[in-house]
Amino acid sequence: MKLVHKDIEKDNAGQVTLIPEEAEDMWHTYNLLQVGDSLRASTIRKVQTESSTGSVGSSRVRTTLTLCVETIDFDSQACRLRVKGTNIQENQYVKMGAYHTIELELNRNFTLAKKVWDSVVLDRIEQACDPAQKADVAAVVMQEGLANLVLVTPAMTLLRAKVEVTIPRKRKGSCAQHDKALERFYEAVMQGILRHFNFDVVKCILVASPGFVKDQFISYLFKEAVRQDCKILLENRSKFMVVHSSSGHKYSLKEVLCDPAVTARLSDTKAAGEVKALEDFYKMLQQEPDRAFYGLAHVERASEALAVDILLISDQLFRHQDIATRSRYVRLVDNVKENGGNVRIFSSLHVSGEQLNQLSGVAAILRFPIADVSEAEEDSSSDED
Repeated sequence: MKLVHKDIEKDNAGQVTLIPEEAEDMWHTYNLLQVGDSLRASTIRKVQTESSTGSVGSSRVRTTLTLCVETIDFDSQACRLRVKGTNIQENQYVKMGAYHTIELELNRNFTLAKKVWDSVVLDRIEQACDPAQKADVAAVVMQEGLANLVLVTPAMTLLRAKVEVTIPRKRKGSCAQHDKALERFYEAVMQGILRHFNFDVVKCILVASPGFVKDQFISYLFKEAVRQDCKILLENRSKFMVVHSSSGHKYSLKEVLCDPAVTARLSDTKAAGEVKALEDFYKMLQQEPDRAFYGLAHVERASEALAVDILLISDQLFRHQDIATRSRYVRLVDNVKENGGNVRIFSSLHVSGEQLNQLSGVAAILRFPIADVSEAEEDSSSDED
């Protein structure tokens, strides 16, 4: 993402002009947009024209419209963003108040205006425009006959390809069919890696599977690379890392990222940091439950007591349509930061973010134990009785 212009007043109203440069930037834009914002962008509109003879024709014209945002639709697989709203600025092709849907395009700038730019949204822009934060981890999670090729970016987990090949069972005295099918499967995975992983950007490729599938695949991969003289694989051999997973399905990625050897290798990536923070929270919940809170009311109470050391919060909560509820979450983040705590905003498109959403989307590791909120409320009600 490229920041072209930023104009925010003292009352936090203002506008920014941004250029999305890659598919992931659409996810960041989706998190910036809210109903009621004003979006100005280039779009194509079908216009009907009437000639002097009375015949009606239609043509598609490119024009720039300013919409008051009403609905936002994001396709996480294709990374496409469509914004529907009413036109709020006079245009020669579109009347005031007419509905239009803009599909934001890569490398075309757009201007977003808001009445209030809060700290979470401004942090999101800073994160999106930081060139260091790119898709630096790739993973192949596999089992016999199934492989998921995944890119782990700072903001999301992108499934790039799914390879499925039927592997017949080994027969008594004959393994030829089984071995042929396995070779066909490995070849398909190898082609997927070459097609979908950019070795200039990716720092590490995790190959995970149960049993010996991963080891057999790696030996096949580099044997073929030597045979075909595939320089890109041979030059990046050091980037491949073999780890264990319980299955070849995408959800096994969380378990792979928790592996201490992987954590050490990926210590500088945001995704690994999120997984570790969630792991620490679960450990704390088991060992010292009074130092691990989840749920908005409980975490707010801990924040008021200046007890929050690490706040874990899902970006899904900041997309809440009710402004009062959204500002409550923003206030919580600001309070924790002011009191010297760390804030980790989890992406709901990461495996760790999905798990945090099951815990209400907000959790905290505390500096010191606090009696459970519900227990404290029960004590106070019994005192009143």
